[in-house]
Amino acid sequence: MKVLLPDSIALDPELPAGVHGVVYDVRAPVPAEHTDAEVFVAWGNSGDNLADAARRLKAVRWVQTLAAGPDAVLQAGFAEDVIVTAGLGLHDRTVAEHTLGLVLAAARRLNLLVRAQIGRRWAGELGGLQPVRDSNAFRTLGDAHVVIWGFGGIAARLAPLLAALGANVTGVARHAGERHGFPVVTEAELPRLLPATDLLINILPATPSTAGLVGAAVFEQLPAHAWVVNVGRGATLDEAALLAAVRSGRLAGAALDVFETEPLPVTSGLWDEPNVIITPHAAGGRPEGASALLSQNLAAYRENRPLRNVVPR
Repeated sequence: MKVLLPDSIALDPELPAGVHGVVYDVRAPVPAEHTDAEVFVAWGNSGDNLADAARRLKAVRWVQTLAAGPDAVLQAGFAEDVIVTAGLGLHDRTVAEHTLGLVLAAARRLNLLVRAQIGRRWAGELGGLQPVRDSNAFRTLGDAHVVIWGFGGIAARLAPLLAALGANVTGVARHAGERHGFPVVTEAELPRLLPATDLLINILPATPSTAGLVGAAVFEQLPAHAWVVNVGRGATLDEAALLAAVRSGRLAGAALDVFETEPLPVTSGLWDEPNVIITPHAAGGRPEGASALLSQNLAAYRENRPLRNVVPR
């Protein structure tokens, strides 16, 4: 059995007996002599590269993406009977860490301070004596009400970090209950939560049901001092509605790591907003434990056992 391994990351999985690994160039079509591969591992592939693989790898039976979100693989056109597994868990620490950085940058106004530094201006209005607690501004995680929409593995790593700095964290997921010591409610409870929310963190996956879900109807329910953070998928957030809300003062600001179109076009109005923090899809990018996950799934595949992180199709 042949397994195609991307050259975009150093992988050293344990290969079961009879399994042969071949490293391929993610920037080029898979060579003709390797289109008989049964397993295809994706990481850093372009949409065209994935579509080419879907067309030409006639023997492929399983695609393992190292990305947490499998949307790019699902859009590539692999046959419906091809198993797709995602890289859930591989990015939890790095995305949680980056999200915390965005949150603290928003609370401490680092976006405005950097602009002032570039202009060699002493931004005295952002320093000196400040209110201990300003109910009309998001300036600290202390006693802040934080809602994390999409409460999976990343949220499980992020929520304790926010709580350690004093935040009150509530998760939103498909099923209500308690996860990792935090209350989790369903989407139906959002109208109750949003009016008192200081910070809304979006970690939703890209699916037909989440397209543009974080939009004007959500922003209208948030208080004017609230910030929105998106580290899930760009397609889940209505960028035009967000821009309008920030420009009008309906929202205080946003910190965004993912966008509907990437790279973000230079014509996007988001670039010019002082209270919009932009990072270039930098939260993940380092799938920690990828070889271990691949080793486990390869062993399970060979033994006809269930694979980890199978994506429903």
